[in-house]
Amino acid sequence: MTSRAASHAGSWYTENSQALSTELDQFLEQVPSSIKGHQVPVPGARIIIAPHAGYTYSGPTAAWAYKTLDLSKAKRIFLLGPSHALHLPGCALSKHAKYSTPLGDLSIDSDTVKELQATEKFDTMSRDTDEVEHSLEMHLPYLYKMLTLSFKSNKEYPSLVPVLVGSTSEAAEKAYGQIFAPYLADPTSVFIVSSDFCHWGLRFQYTYYVPTNSKQGSSGISLRRRDANPRDPEIHESIGELDRMAMDAIEGGNHKTFLENLRNTGNTVCGRHPIGVVMAAISALKEEGRITPEQGNFNFVRYERSGDVVDISDSSVSYASAYAIM
Repeated sequence: MTSRAASHAGSWYTENSQALSTELDQFLEQVPSSIKGHQVPVPGARIIIAPHAGYTYSGPTAAWAYKTLDLSKAKRIFLLGPSHALHLPGCALSKHAKYSTPLGDLSIDSDTVKELQATEKFDTMSRDTDEVEHSLEMHLPYLYKMLTLSFKSNKEYPSLVPVLVGSTSEAAEKAYGQIFAPYLADPTSVFIVSSDFCHWGLRFQYTYYVPTNSKQGSSGISLRRRDANPRDPEIHESIGELDRMAMDAIEGGNHKTFLENLRNTGNTVCGRHPIGVVMAAISALKEEGRITPEQGNFNFVRYERSGDVVDISDSSVSYASAYAIM
């Protein structure tokens, strides 16, 4: 029985369990008890999208997603995150039995992992790949904290199914969506999708800018280092517009529309492939008539950026949180 070490503790977030627990409590306490007319947790909110940057940057935003999450029937939690370091055309599973956090360990659902492996559509992460990747780990302390608030004993905690999602094509996302659809239809399954939004700046090789008179995103320009700083709108307002278009496409629920938006704008949504897989699974359930048209529709509840860019030499990363009721 092997455990994945909390390899980013002490750098991306504190390794002190008491300090970490207090910090997460403070983030969660900042979220109102009612969001968009719904008391939290939102009944039936079994899917969330939340960011995975260091907690100093994205912790408050992530709290909004986790506060909506309904764990009342949860027995199995799927955690889908993008691969940052490993080139991967499909998806990969963990070989570990547990994932460690400074707050406690989360047990891997070995039976579900075996079921997914039996499809022969999944690779297995090496120990190094598993521990280098932060997109999954950054959700683990938050998840553990929410489980402590939802269950009386760690013996009752749902098991975890970590899934690393690579640079999947539209066809691959549809295929994985079909695989995950039956699990998503199960009321005891919860899905957490790990994603930051726009990474803007020269250091990210993405400086797309949408002028005020071009709000559709496809008529923007890529700013160059020596260009004059635009003011109509400010760069950070353009970034907000780019993210809003991506979030609107996700809220619209059409997988193809979301992918078209990304192709038009090039928006560097790093979790676009995990989002695409889950959107494809939702679409499959709707097409099969297993859920209603109203189910599985995402609602974004929080959006922030690491900073407001006004100069081409500056950069920022965007963070957004959403939930969907199943």
